Amino acid sequence: MNHFVNILRYAKPYKRYAIGHIICNIFFALFGTLSFVALKPMLDVIFSKEQNVPTVKPEWSGLMDIGDFVKKYLAFMMDHYTNGDNSKALVFVVCLILTVFLLKNISGYFANYFLVFLRNGVIRDLRNKVYRKTVELPLSFFSEKKKGDILARVTADVLDLQYSFLSVLELIVREPLTIIFTIAVMLYISPQLTLFVFIFIPIMGFVISKIGKSLKRKSDRVQKEQGTFLSTLEETLTGLRIIKGFNAEEEFNEKFQESTSRFYHFSNKLLNRQNLASPTSEFLGICIIAVILWYGGNLVLSGTSTNLDDSMFIVYMGLSYNVLTPAKAISRGLYNIKKGGAAAERIQEIIDTENPLKDKEGAINKTSFDSELKFDNISFKYEDEYVLNNFSLTIPKGKMVAVVGQSGSGKSTIANLITRFYDVNKGNILIDGTDIRDLTTESLRNKLGIVTQDAILFNDSIKNNLKLGNDNANATDDDIIEALKIANAWEFVKDLPKGINTNIGDAGNKLSGGQKQRLSIARAVLKNPPIMILDEATSALDTESERVVQAAIENMMKNRTSIVIAHRLSTIQNADEIVVLNKGEIVEQGKHKELISKKGVYYKLVEMQSFG
Repeated sequence: MNHFVNILRYAKPYKRYAIGHIICNIFFALFGTLSFVALKPMLDVIFSKEQNVPTVKPEWSGLMDIGDFVKKYLAFMMDHYTNGDNSKALVFVVCLILTVFLLKNISGYFANYFLVFLRNGVIRDLRNKVYRKTVELPLSFFSEKKKGDILARVTADVLDLQYSFLSVLELIVREPLTIIFTIAVMLYISPQLTLFVFIFIPIMGFVISKIGKSLKRKSDRVQKEQGTFLSTLEETLTGLRIIKGFNAEEEFNEKFQESTSRFYHFSNKLLNRQNLASPTSEFLGICIIAVILWYGGNLVLSGTSTNLDDSMFIVYMGLSYNVLTPAKAISRGLYNIKKGGAAAERIQEIIDTENPLKDKEGAINKTSFDSELKFDNISFKYEDEYVLNNFSLTIPKGKMVAVVGQSGSGKSTIANLITRFYDVNKGNILIDGTDIRDLTTESLRNKLGIVTQDAILFNDSIKNNLKLGNDNANATDDDIIEALKIANAWEFVKDLPKGINTNIGDAGNKLSGGQKQRLSIARAVLKNPPIMILDEATSALDTESERVVQAAIENMMKNRTSIVIAHRLSTIQNADEIVVLNKGEIVEQGKHKELISKKGVYYKLVEMQSFG
């Protein structure tokens, strides 16, 4: 129930729709009850029962006598318009019943009309909230989660809430009010019979609650399994080329089918438990009706109840049914809350996840880069073992520093730390003497241009891919073309059917690896940041493109602070300083010629590449 209350918090912006929904439901419940009460005069006419019709309009004497007042006023109006003619009286009563049912259905329509805006608004805001939190959370959160599970939470789980939790919004006001109004009339007609009925209602509630008890657990299994097969689907689409290349289609097919088979069995158990609810509540309802027929019939036959005559007993039976219908709806609503509890919990888990990299209160919005970037004795680990140990490095403004080393030495971790994708465990990273943790994340990343080893592009035009982010948003077509020229990308972009407006497909797969990398370099060039981070940026280029792009990068990085993480050592020979890493520690540091003359680790790396 706590999850239900949490979800309802998102309804606050739509309170005007909620108020409209509540008001219309009040009228729906009222007219729903009156529609059965209106049967009484019709039954009296049909049974030709003698009426003591007043010749004058009855006077209001207070709420305690509202039942008598309504009955006398209705009789007075019928006599006034029909002059005692039973045929006209029957027409009058039929018109009255039609009017009450019309008003009931109009109220019901407008209640649902307002509910549409309320429910869909909550779903939209909830989905947006989950997506926004997903984007805000650090990369470390997703290294422990399957992408398919995240997709399932944003799509299937939110949709599940729409048809579980939020469908209950319709029942919150309408059904309880219907029961209250109906029971009030039933108590007026026969307190004795109504109190007798109440003895059996707790029994019905107890049986229904026992059936719904395990729904949350069963629903949770279904949703988790849905996340599993969505993860398999996502991995399949991402790695389809490798799957086909290694003839692994059958292996992935079996993996997917195993998951969908588990989903099939879990869903069957969940739905069969849900399906048990309706016939059980229906049978229990009929049991209560049978008790009313037996006990109420005896009261009518014995004449011990003053209000309960033959026609009123039929009205009472109709009112009893009018209680059972919303009671069944409420029981279904409770099932839905149980079922939706698992989905709400999974969604709330993302929303409530703390972001350890969130800007601290009073974070500085730094607008310039003036002197130096400094790594002050930092250490960092992803899990148990440190991948950087006591790493210290000062990069003066305008200087190019290259970081080299074998795979796993911690080179790319430096790029992850300076961009605050992760925070250091020990030490500090300083820009102009200010710890980057004291800066707003936005102002920090505004100063950084990033070109990663994997060219990350999106299913959009070349123009929109380059204009990604606030810094590039106002770039003109001429600016884009100039950036493409610097990155040696204009030579192939100009020959595309729509030039810079050409769509490059999912993840840029319409282009070659070298072309994609040149576009990602052009994107960083267009941003024109004071600090450039190149994480093995030329590794995907062929030799000829590498030379041209390397020359363009070197030209671009003049008077710009640069951190170049390099695999190909031929690309960083002109660096102002080269840092050699081994197992997270600096083992050598200096210019290219100095390090070669030492004939140490760097020399061996260069020799290995020259030999290769």
